[in-house]
Amino acid sequence: MNWISEWALPKIKTLFGAPREVPENLWHKCPACEQMIFHRDLERNLHVCPHCAHHLRIGARQRLDYTLDEGWQRIELPKAPADPLRFRDQRRYGDRLREAQAKGGQEDAVVVAHGAIEGNRVVVAAFEFSFMGGSMGAGVGEAIVTAARLAVLQDSPLIVFTASGGARMQEGAISLMQMPRTVIATRMVKEAGLPFIVVLADPTTGGVTASFAMLGDIQIAEPGALIGFAGARVIEQTVREKLPEGFQRAEYLLEHGILDMVVPRAEMRPMLARLIGLLRLPERLSGEDAAPPPVPAPAEPEGAGPAP
Repeated sequence: MNWISEWALPKIKTLFGAPREVPENLWHKCPACEQMIFHRDLERNLHVCPHCAHHLRIGARQRLDYTLDEGWQRIELPKAPADPLRFRDQRRYGDRLREAQAKGGQEDAVVVAHGAIEGNRVVVAAFEFSFMGGSMGAGVGEAIVTAARLAVLQDSPLIVFTASGGARMQEGAISLMQMPRTVIATRMVKEAGLPFIVVLADPTTGGVTASFAMLGDIQIAEPGALIGFAGARVIEQTVREKLPEGFQRAEYLLEHGILDMVVPRAEMRPMLARLIGLLRLPERLSGEDAAPPPVPAPAEPEGAGPAP
C-alpha cells in the first residue's frame, strides 16, 4: 500500500482545496494588433479593441442589445423550405443547416426584432455571421421581407445590420432569387415614406452587397469593415491591375462616395437615433407646416386719412 498516494495526498487536497478550473475564454486576442484583452474589458468596450480600436465581429443578439432600448422583442419568422434542392457536397446541406440551428439557437442567419432606439420606434434585422457565414438563402430573404412588412405595418423605420459572405450556394438559383426579392422589400418601405437605413459590418460581400445592402436612404459602416462584391484577388486577376491600399474597406468607400458615414460602434446608437429623428421630423411637422396662418396686414394709424 502506497500511503503517500492513498492517504497523504487526499488529505493535502482536502486541506488546501482542489485546484480550480479556469475557463478558456477569459482572454481574447485582437486579430489586428494581436494584443490580449480580458473578456470583461472587451464586453465593456462593446467588443472593440481598447489598444487599436479594431471592431471585432459580434453576433446578432449582441447587436440588438447594443442598439435597441431595453424590452425589445424578437419576431418569429415564417419557416422557409429546408434543403429545397437536396444538395450534398462532403455533407448533406440539411445536416449542416440543422447543426447551425442547434449551435446558434435560431432558424437562419437573420434575427428580426422591433423596439426603440432612444424612444424612436424601429424594426431591426441583424445578420448572424457565425450562421453559415451569414449567407443569404430563402430563410434570409423571408426574414428581410417580414421585417419590411412589419416596418410598414408599424409605421416604423427599418434598420438592417449586414454581415454576410453572400448568396448561399447550397440553395442555387433559389438563393439568387432572394436578391430581387429583398430589393422589392426595400421598395415597400420607401414607398410607404419610411426611412431605410443600412449599417454594413465586417464583412458584407457577394449577393447581399449586390442587392438591398446598397439601397439604403443612408449608408453607414463600422470602421475597417470589408465591403464589396467579389474578392480583391478575383478583381485583380480580372482587371490585371494592382488594387490601391485599403480597397474595399469602409474608409476607402467613404472617400469615394459609396458610403455616407463611418461610425464607431460606441457612437452607433446615438447616431441612429439622431438620423431617425431628422428623417421623421418633416412627417411630424407636415400637418402644422402645410398651411401656415396668414399674416395680418398692418393696421393704419388712427385718424390717418388717404394719402393726397
